[in-house]
Amino acid sequence: MTDETSGAVGAKPIGTASGPAARGLRRDAVGLREVLFQSITAMAPGAAVAASIPAGAAWAGGSLPLAVLAALVACLFTANSVAELARHMPAAGSVATYSAQGLHPAVGFLVAWGYVAVQAMIPTLLLLQLGFTTAGTLSTEWHGYPAGLWWPWALAGAVVIGLAGVYGIRGSARLGTVLGAFEIAVFVVFAVLLIVDAGGHNTLSVFGTGHTPAAHHGLSGVIAGSVYTVLAFAGFEAAAPLAEEAADPRRTVRRAVLGAAVAIGAVYVLTTYAMDVYFGPGRFSGFGTDGPASWGGVARASYGLLWLFVFLAVVNSTIANANAGANVSTRTGFALGRIGVLPRGFAYVSERHRSPLVAVGVQFAIAVGATLAIGLGFGPVNGFLLVATAIVVVVVSVYIVVNLACVGYFLRRRRSDFRVLRHLVLPVLGVLVLIPALLTAAGIPAFSFIARLTAPVSYAGPAVLVWMALGVLLLAWLWARHRQSVLDTARVHAEE
Repeated sequence: MTDETSGAVGAKPIGTASGPAARGLRRDAVGLREVLFQSITAMAPGAAVAASIPAGAAWAGGSLPLAVLAALVACLFTANSVAELARHMPAAGSVATYSAQGLHPAVGFLVAWGYVAVQAMIPTLLLLQLGFTTAGTLSTEWHGYPAGLWWPWALAGAVVIGLAGVYGIRGSARLGTVLGAFEIAVFVVFAVLLIVDAGGHNTLSVFGTGHTPAAHHGLSGVIAGSVYTVLAFAGFEAAAPLAEEAADPRRTVRRAVLGAAVAIGAVYVLTTYAMDVYFGPGRFSGFGTDGPASWGGVARASYGLLWLFVFLAVVNSTIANANAGANVSTRTGFALGRIGVLPRGFAYVSERHRSPLVAVGVQFAIAVGATLAIGLGFGPVNGFLLVATAIVVVVVSVYIVVNLACVGYFLRRRRSDFRVLRHLVLPVLGVLVLIPALLTAAGIPAFSFIARLTAPVSYAGPAVLVWMALGVLLLAWLWARHRQSVLDTARVHAEE
């Protein structure tokens, strides 16, 4: 059969399956609130405010709020593409299904291959951060605690995430909602205190180019800062893989994707502005992720025990983000197991909680194994930077492909719904603004503000290339021997 929805030739309806895989995920299990916080926690706002966004201060200086605002606008281009595609294709395969429908099933397969791998590594990324953040803080407060004893905290976080996955999307999503609300509340309250204490130093001039450092003066510094800042928005699309478990997914997922991007973007702008005017725009280029010139340092020096809440918010953010990443990877793994790209066992769903148990188990094993191997091999901080770089390279590449898929889908399959602004202009702008971010993440010095990567972070690019080369080889084999599995990346099972 072929139609506008399934897009796969000869695809068999999912209803013909039998056994545990035929049960599928629990329908109408979560509503807008839980789906919204799936995207919010995937963006890790607490960790982004304290760690990711300050990386742009070296380039934008006191004009960093303008750079964050520019990054928000840039990310909304891609959020629009995801939201538009999610409205028509409620599928656990999410970006893979969109790419298969909008471009070609082979492209959808490669997107799935890359996306499921990086999402499976997100818990490792955050567990490493959880480990070294907790160990470092404990060592600072209690000098008898060894700063290198990070791995017990990482393992404890892995157990929490694994249990949440076993109990199904309701428990996992509710955990994400509670954790996400806490970290946002802490930083918003902190920002309000900073703005009040800044008093007469509050100024809208930080939304101009006048406070950029001399080495990166003017608009070039703001652009460079926004490129580094745009990486803090990654994850807004994480609501999409919950489409088969969400109530009214066509509306819910679309609202969640756009709502998360706008809401957390507003939090980023507010918090960056608050710290900027409090710390001083003229010296903000020296603001960073640790020491006195950081969120933790300012909280400790000026607000006493508030630093403890900032610390807990960052720790909370790592667990929430890891949980959201696990939700995405297990649902994507379920979708790929269902069509036979991964072993069929990935599509096994528990009868009681309707959670993809095999996918959850594999995710837990990857999280524990990779965290210990990378953390002990390179050190937790270097391991974190290595994994983060690989993830960002793939995720930004996926965003570029999804923007192109949005154009292709509405031109080829939904021509009657095609709108020039939403389905052509905004996606093309999304591609253009993401190219500098991709080059920056990969360390390709096409612009003066891009720094070359050093080892072990420089290993990320070759690792991604090897993984994607394996995907191309697997694609060639499947296309020759089991072509239907590739074609089925375009199926929207919720419609059948």
